[in-house]
Amino acid sequence: MDLSGKRIGLALTGSHCTLSKVLPQMERLVTLGAEVFPVLSSSVSSTSTRFGTWEGWIRKVEELSGHTPITSIVEAEPVGPGRLFDALVIAPCTGNTLSRLANAITDGPVTMTAKATLRNGRPVVIGVATNDGLGLNAKNIGFLLNCRNIYFIPFGQDNPREKPASLEADFTLLVETVMAALEGRQLQPVLISRSGQ
Repeated sequence: MDLSGKRIGLALTGSHCTLSKVLPQMERLVTLGAEVFPVLSSSVSSTSTRFGTWEGWIRKVEELSGHTPITSIVEAEPVGPGRLFDALVIAPCTGNTLSRLANAITDGPVTMTAKATLRNGRPVVIGVATNDGLGLNAKNIGFLLNCRNIYFIPFGQDNPREKPASLEADFTLLVETVMAALEGRQLQPVLISRSGQ
């Protein structure tokens, strides 16, 4: 696997409990030769939780990528005209972000970066992490699964007994999904069993 010369945007949204699962994949992308540009939602760039402080997340993504994260619409706007990314990954992608993408709402750095990447006919990879993926957001997932240049990291129910509507991507498949998306194909199977949950 070689991603040398590829410029990958990696957007983190406010599923704070899954951020630590994504950062090792950012490191894998860099190890494989990609230049990774972090994009942070306002929740990640300004909210401290029991899972970490906003300052800590910014420091970690800067250390891993070597780039200052994009944290505003103004900073994200040049992505389109400059054709800056070969692909964008949104992981974790919350239900809130899913609904915005499905309804073409561009009101933050992540959705602006997604719009800009799609405008250039380049892939956007979604790593879903939402408690209502089989609830109100099921229609948005279904819609996005059928959109051109949008790909999903394989996902399944992460806690069907206690949270039957909750879905989470297998973030260990992030790099493989990006590789497939750059070839114009969806990594299969999309729906996976999350054994042991």
